[in-house]
Amino acid sequence: MVQIKLENITRAFRLGESTVRALSSVSVTIDAGEYVAIMGPSGSGKSTMLNLLGLLDRPDAGRYRFEGRDVTTLASNELAAIRRTRIGFVFQSFHLIPRLTAAENVALPLMLAGESPEIRRQRVNDVLKKVGLSMRAGHRPDELSGGQRQRIAIARAIIMQPAILLADEPTGNLDRHTGQEVIELLETLNAAGMTLIVVTHDSSIGHRSRRRLMMVDGVLNDSRENT
Repeated sequence: MVQIKLENITRAFRLGESTVRALSSVSVTIDAGEYVAIMGPSGSGKSTMLNLLGLLDRPDAGRYRFEGRDVTTLASNELAAIRRTRIGFVFQSFHLIPRLTAAENVALPLMLAGESPEIRRQRVNDVLKKVGLSMRAGHRPDELSGGQRQRIAIARAIIMQPAILLADEPTGNLDRHTGQEVIELLETLNAAGMTLIVVTHDSSIGHRSRRRLMMVDGVLNDSRENT
């Protein structure tokens, strides 16, 4: 099943008097359940592509079909509804709220969705168990290690049971051993059926993925399967 289809996507930004084309006629198809790494040097368009895939930004030209639906012309509230229910985000810097406990951070999407306290409690317990941090539910972010904070961020990203998980340099702030544990957790989620798309500079992560998309100067330079 085709989940994502980009057709001739272009995105440009104004920088002073200049125009920088971050993406140029990018076309790619990603099937449901795939594990894809988006790679390339700094400034190659990786993060712009991830923002577009996550409906955080709009292209200047081209078409984006998400689960068969053309999302390039949807209203902001329609895009927000898709993001909230179908897409999970994991970032390099965790983006946890310092004054909230781990459980409260994880529960935020459910609160915004208006779920009852009983449902929130059960879902949070389930997802904390899945990421191996049930015993840290009452701890605040500054009481957790970097790896634990990233696991909490992953738990928050999957609490709404999204179809797609987008991870932007998810191991960038972690040591290699901890980063390996986080990648293995993401891969476990992918093995259970969740589409996983990772932006990374790390070639070892790229080689673990099922497919690598190589970006150069805003152009999809190569798409290769890992064997």
